[in-house]
Amino acid sequence: MENLSTQSSMIKARAFKLGFDGCGIARADMLKDDVIYLNEWLSRRYHAGMAYMKKYTDVRADPSKLVEGACSVISLLLNYYPDKTQIDPEAPVVAKYAYGRDYHKVVKNKLRRLLNYIDSEIAPVNGRVFVDSAPVLQKAWAARAGLGWIGKNTCLIAPQMGSFCFIGTMIVNIPLHYDEVVTASCGDCTLCMEACPTQAIVAPRVLDARLCIAYLTIENQSGIPEELAGKLQTQVFGCDICQDVCPWNHRAVAHQEKDLEPLPGLLEMSRFDWHKMDEEQFNKMFKG
Repeated sequence: MENLSTQSSMIKARAFKLGFDGCGIARADMLKDDVIYLNEWLSRRYHAGMAYMKKYTDVRADPSKLVEGACSVISLLLNYYPDKTQIDPEAPVVAKYAYGRDYHKVVKNKLRRLLNYIDSEIAPVNGRVFVDSAPVLQKAWAARAGLGWIGKNTCLIAPQMGSFCFIGTMIVNIPLHYDEVVTASCGDCTLCMEACPTQAIVAPRVLDARLCIAYLTIENQSGIPEELAGKLQTQVFGCDICQDVCPWNHRAVAHQEKDLEPLPGLLEMSRFDWHKMDEEQFNKMFKG
């Protein structure tokens, strides 16, 4: 057990050295309760047009279907809270997570480097890394790994950082020391539910994607429903409203990741700049 604890400490130390802001480890057990919750959510059609959420439910429940002999799930957090936001209050609003380079590439690169470290310095390992790229319940695993709890707005809330964090997940076939679960601490607060312009948070920890501005402006492949069109305020890509009002995000500090720095000129764009943008300017601004 002492050896497993030492190995786990080494992994966490390397994770922080790579720039991650949180690292927790959970036993690769079945996620029975989480899948029951998922199936109920799907039965209410809260997944909207995300048909892929209905696939591979058995894989979402059992990490050994992704990595043979899975023993441990390592969850990583990368803070993306910016030190500056958009200047023009009338400009179309972009969610903070999309200010910089594609986070999938940034987080996955760090995960691969961590997996290589484990293989060379800890023990020969068979493992896979995930960043929203496979049927993995990443928030559930991060909560099991003691990194925080799933708040009423359905975001993972880390007590030291808040919820402006990307989650990376690694499933490996070696045993490690496992972290304790953190007690949920939203209390009686319902600010996130009250602040949502479309009332998409229909109950604590239950999100109806059909009403969610983030879904409507990113994953949605059809038009904005007429009854919601006037409620999106100035959100054009994603939405941070339920996170911005969360008291736990008063603890958020600016990230230190250069690859997440805002795209040049993005924050300075005025409402006029956005409305006059042509396709060539768009492709140049958002390349990568």
